[in-house]
Amino acid sequence: MSNIQKYSNKTFEEIKHINEYGAEYWLARELAPVLEYARWENFYKVLEKAKEACENSNINVVDHFREVTKMVDIGSNTQREIREIELSRYACYLIVQNADPRKKVVALGQTYFAVQTRRQELQDDFNKLDENAKRLAIREEIREHNKSLAEVAQMAGVETPQEYAVFQNKGYQGLYGGLGVKEIHKRKGLKKSHKILDHMGSTELAANLFRATQTDEKIRRDNVKGKEKANRTHYIVGKTIRDTIKKLGGTMPEELPTPEESIRQLEKKEPKRITGKNETK
Repeated sequence: MSNIQKYSNKTFEEIKHINEYGAEYWLARELAPVLEYARWENFYKVLEKAKEACENSNINVVDHFREVTKMVDIGSNTQREIREIELSRYACYLIVQNADPRKKVVALGQTYFAVQTRRQELQDDFNKLDENAKRLAIREEIREHNKSLAEVAQMAGVETPQEYAVFQNKGYQGLYGGLGVKEIHKRKGLKKSHKILDHMGSTELAANLFRATQTDEKIRRDNVKGKEKANRTHYIVGKTIRDTIKKLGGTMPEELPTPEESIRQLEKKEPKRITGKNETK
């Protein structure tokens, strides 16, 4: 088995650690063999280059490369102390950028940590948005993911528009404690022509985005075949998300308030929001 077959994005995830504050980190001595560095001395040279790149970017090196000591077994029930380095995601990104580019696994690592870093940047930007901007951003995400969900549902055997409507309804029933599209419409006081997703706040939209993405992934991962099994999968995913919200003490989706303005109304005002024009006129 080649190293590129042995190591994958999953491997980078598997060696990730979470500290007591919920922050993720990687250990240098675990990352080295994944990047095919058999000798610590050779990998340490890459570490030093990464530190230098960090410093040249006017970023505090110790925030991303934290030196610690670790006890390891050396046989005969004895241990010795070794030097270890806790790495942030950014540190790992700099390391793979400075590692041997001829190694295929290094290219894989560059892609993985670049994507993960970009995701965090997007999350940081998202947290700065106001409620209406968050609603617009998540609604657009759902539009894109629903295309993929429709595709995977069709691959599973959900073929006609009527069958897809049933499939979507099952997802809502799982997430909303048995309430389907019609019941949610009624609860929100919506007209038949209104789209439910256009009348949700950011928290409710986020729950539905998670429902869509996780259903998509589960159907693909489990190779679900048959419309009944696809419907059941969508329901189970929705219910699992609902159960998680309940365990966390969150508000059930059907209990969340319906915003005064729909997504369509916000989208019409969005150019004015961007240019800073008076929105009330």
